[in-house]
Amino acid sequence: MRRHHIKNQSIGHHPRRYLARRLEILRAAGKQFREQGFAETGMRDIAEAAALSPANLYNYFQGKHEILFFCQDNSLDRMIGALEKARRLRASAAEKLRLVIVSHLRCVLDEVEGSAAHLLTSALPAHLQRSLIAKRDRYEEGVRQLIAAGARSGEFAPCDPTLTACAMLGALNWSVRWFSPEGRLTPAEIAEGFADYLIRGLLAKPEAVRRTGRTREMKHSSAKYLPQGAKNRASAR
Repeated sequence: MRRHHIKNQSIGHHPRRYLARRLEILRAAGKQFREQGFAETGMRDIAEAAALSPANLYNYFQGKHEILFFCQDNSLDRMIGALEKARRLRASAAEKLRLVIVSHLRCVLDEVEGSAAHLLTSALPAHLQRSLIAKRDRYEEGVRQLIAAGARSGEFAPCDPTLTACAMLGALNWSVRWFSPEGRLTPAEIAEGFADYLIRGLLAKPEAVRRTGRTREMKHSSAKYLPQGAKNRASAR
């Protein structure tokens, strides 16, 4: 009871600081999960990585399963947010899909907790996965609808939207397996390269994406709708 009292008091007096600290813990935990494995990582490891005492860590999270849940939930919320922005754009199907692809990859590569979320989807107990599965299905359905709309309009070549979405999302999610922060390409550059490649494969007239001016316009459109933190990191590189 005392632990929950301290936690609620922290939220009440310093909500922004509290939420910012939770995000810092998520990033520290995500890094530990990736480097050591979920089963091998303890709360003491996470506390040390986040520069907290183990007792203080419990003021923010009750255990590592709760931390992983928030990693996944936060990652899915960002992806769904980008999808909703894309659907509201007055733009071509290719521009909308570019925004989704770029945002997806930036989420799983630029944010450590996003990477952890996609590496560790089976580590949570079943009862904690239900809401995550519902969000994931909602996101995947939205991607399928974007692809289907592009095919109906003739902008994309005829295709099976479900199969195409599965192939696309599989490629995007697998990137966390081979990406290295020390590699020659930044997450932003990888995201734009993936978007160029995947969209070119869908277009009914692939030569359209080769027009330099049009490509720049599409990239500008996606960058404009990225989260502020992602835009700042991109401009700093």
